[in-house]
Amino acid sequence: MTSAISSSLAAVRQRLAAAEAAAGRAAGSVCLLAVSKTFPADAIQEAYDAGQRAFGENYVQELQAKSAELAGLDIEWHFIGPLQSNKTRPVAELAHWVHSVERLKIAERLSAQRPESLPPLNVCLQVNVSGEESKSGCAPHEALALARAVAALPRLRLRGLMCIPEPTADQARLAQQFALLHGLRDEMAAQGMVLDTLSMGMSSDLELAVREDSTLVRVGTAIFGSRTYPA
Repeated sequence: MTSAISSSLAAVRQRLAAAEAAAGRAAGSVCLLAVSKTFPADAIQEAYDAGQRAFGENYVQELQAKSAELAGLDIEWHFIGPLQSNKTRPVAELAHWVHSVERLKIAERLSAQRPESLPPLNVCLQVNVSGEESKSGCAPHEALALARAVAALPRLRLRGLMCIPEPTADQARLAQQFALLHGLRDEMAAQGMVLDTLSMGMSSDLELAVREDSTLVRVGTAIFGSRTYPA
């Protein structure tokens, strides 16, 4: 019997494949990250059984609990939420990727706390492309200097950039914000930095993000359903 999650995952994969084709991108050139925050380990197991391997968590305690419960599975854990300096150690020890590095202090702590027995931690810099005061991320004009500093840290591997655009139905505004991140990546490449990841696009806007050269989309609701947050 096909589960609701496996059916939803198949539908998202079809959307992603269609978006790649429409943008003239190679099939499979955009990675799908299943954002499992607030959903139980059983939901992750269902998606895993349907072939999904990369999962994103926003909260340190959830990452700790789920990675322990699902320790027997070859899951690639991505931490994608805001990260406080006093909570970097478990992320450095458990995650394969961190998408939300916005300050050098956080990167330095992740590098210092990454176990020598593990490969370097893959990181993306989060850039505030919308300019919203409430939004995490470094300012676009600060990104190049931060990238250079993070790339020099010994236990990290700087892979690229991440953004969360403003919540708007205005496709032109979204495209502009995705293009800003794309442009920053190109500027860094012109400076000799080798970056292979643009983490942008979610359930509602993945097609637009793929058109703007995203290499990784973070999809939760379209796979797992609507979230219920604790009061």
